[in-house]
Amino acid sequence: MTIREATSTDIPSIIDFQLKMALETENLTLDIATLSQGVHRLFKDSSKGRYYVAEQDHQIAGCLMTTYEWSDWRCGTVLWIQSVYVDASFRGKGVYKKLYEYIQQMVKSDHDLRGIRLYVDKTNKVAKDVYQKLGMNGEHYQLYEWMKKD
Repeated sequence: MTIREATSTDIPSIIDFQLKMALETENLTLDIATLSQGVHRLFKDSSKGRYYVAEQDHQIAGCLMTTYEWSDWRCGTVLWIQSVYVDASFRGKGVYKKLYEYIQQMVKSDHDLRGIRLYVDKTNKVAKDVYQKLGMNGEHYQLYEWMKKD
């Protein structure tokens, strides 16, 4: 399995994965035009974030996106992992673990990167168990949000 930064040729897989993830995790059908525009805009402006993919036998097995948070406390950038999806046929095979280890190694090797954060649905026990097995914890923060309604 190869982990790499996504390229524009991966966009169809990323869009497909995000559609599936929203439906699976939130029973939400995303507007494909808005999603497509959002994915394309990130590829045009890496200051918004980056996508990474896991590839096996020329097939995209999973993906995640990282975005950036400046931490004045740590005088560096914390990477947020978002938009995680592993194709159903690859689940339970360590795909997310490989993606996470890739991001973790990036953080370890770059002095300006200070850590990794992510958020997870409180009811997603499977994901929470995976994150804990990889050494992450949910002890410090609870996420609150407000989203503008279109």
